[in-house]
Amino acid sequence: MNVWIAIAATAVGCHAVKLLGLLIPEGVLERPLVQRLAALFPVALLAALTAQRTFADGHALVLDARAAGLAAAAVALLLRAPILLVVAAAVIVTAGVRATTG
Repeated sequence: MNVWIAIAATAVGCHAVKLLGLLIPEGVLERPLVQRLAALFPVALLAALTAQRTFADGHALVLDARAAGLAAAAVALLLRAPILLVVAAAVIVTAGVRATTG
């Protein structure tokens, strides 16, 4: 039964956040600072998610094949490679490290 309570609470919370977004006056949303922050927020969220999924395993810090793949993707991005090549480099390096380390 606790799972259903959590699902219901999450649904109500999501609806409340959506409603809160609709209640913000339009003048506030047109401010340059708010627009800049709104543009940067998804990038920061994606970076935090990537870091958490790459370097964390439960409560421990881990450096494994995922970190090598992320480093390869970063190098490809610095070389201004197309996004498909960036993803391919990350996949190939991660698979190679996993194959060699077991």
